[in-house]
Amino acid sequence: MIQIDNKLISEDIFSEEFVCNLSKCKGACCVEGDVGAPLDKSETEILDRIYEQVKPYLRPEGIAAIEKQGKWEIDPRDNDFVTPMVEDKECAYVIFDEKGITKCGIEKAYEDGAVDWQKPISCHLYPIRVDEYRTFTALNYHKWDICSDACTLGRELQVPIYKFVKTPLIRKYGEEFYQTLCDAADEWKKEYGS
Repeated sequence: MIQIDNKLISEDIFSEEFVCNLSKCKGACCVEGDVGAPLDKSETEILDRIYEQVKPYLRPEGIAAIEKQGKWEIDPRDNDFVTPMVEDKECAYVIFDEKGITKCGIEKAYEDGAVDWQKPISCHLYPIRVDEYRTFTALNYHKWDICSDACTLGRELQVPIYKFVKTPLIRKYGEEFYQTLCDAADEWKKEYGS
């Protein structure tokens, strides 16, 4: 683990390579799993605020799920905030393009200027998962077999995880943190990299 301020960063974020390959996986991470996307408390308030602007971008099934379950819900297993799901499958905010690839209805609304929030940070940061503890924050690589094509493409393009998620890391923690992370990655590569 590498420590930057109160954050513990898994070395896998430096050593593993990853680039989403939507043409292969079709965005399976938005469909697979047993709960919706993790949310910060502040993001639940954002979803409450922007829902009416996002709603026109959503599928009828997503709207029905949200109107039945709420714009967000609490996972009863661990009390974390999550997005609702459509029949325990995809996130209720998911839309599909003409090729059957999942997209985020929130992000589409953002791209069109309808809302000022891109999407949940947990989605934007993936495959990094953030766990908040009382005295520190852990950033870990979430390895999932449905992302094997992303790992293959990442190796082909030689893109380590921390570079793949540069924009969301800056969005979450700022430019200074990201530069410090890059410096730490360079030092780590000198010592442990191949």
